[in-house]
Amino acid sequence: MDSLPALYPALAAVAAYLLGSLSFAVIVSRVMGLDDPRTYGSKNPGATNVLRSGSKKAAVVTLLLDAVKGWLPVVLVRWYGQPYGLEAGTVALVGLGAFLGHLYPVFFRFEGGKGVATAAGVLLGLHWGLGVATLGTWILIAVFFRYSSLASLVAAVFAPLYYVFGDGVAWYMEGPVLFAVCVMSLLLIYRHAENIGRLARGTESRLGRKKS
Repeated sequence: MDSLPALYPALAAVAAYLLGSLSFAVIVSRVMGLDDPRTYGSKNPGATNVLRSGSKKAAVVTLLLDAVKGWLPVVLVRWYGQPYGLEAGTVALVGLGAFLGHLYPVFFRFEGGKGVATAAGVLLGLHWGLGVATLGTWILIAVFFRYSSLASLVAAVFAPLYYVFGDGVAWYMEGPVLFAVCVMSLLLIYRHAENIGRLARGTESRLGRKKS
């Protein structure tokens, strides 16, 4: 029993991964009687592709739930973890765990989404200012260019910079957390490799385009 506290970080990370593995794009679509988002559009189980079904409600619900599953484990560790020895390293682990769960969900044959909403939830959990700045960047690019993928790529590049240069939030400037933010950004860019190709060719789908 004395060794159990040493397992808390790993247990927290596994729990976060399992939560992240809930593919809400698929779950919400099934509950609302919509087609499986893995069968149309980009075939990505995420809010942007659910929007192509024509149901804005389903897309919004998916977006919120995908964000919450990234936010919740981070804030739970931040708020209640210290008495159990869960510090910045565990915060980084659960954030990455939830994010990786979305990308490679154990409940859906490890075929997940690109992680944009879940990453945003993790960033909001780390610090509201970091999350708002990153989301604001996404919205700005999406509104002007109408490409969700481009907005996600730009936000992924800027998120670590906002973390490093954020003013007045030095309490969360921890090495493991910065590492987690950088890993998420790199994975987001990697998961958008096909989108980068389509953007270069001018064939990328714009926001609001319905499924084909």
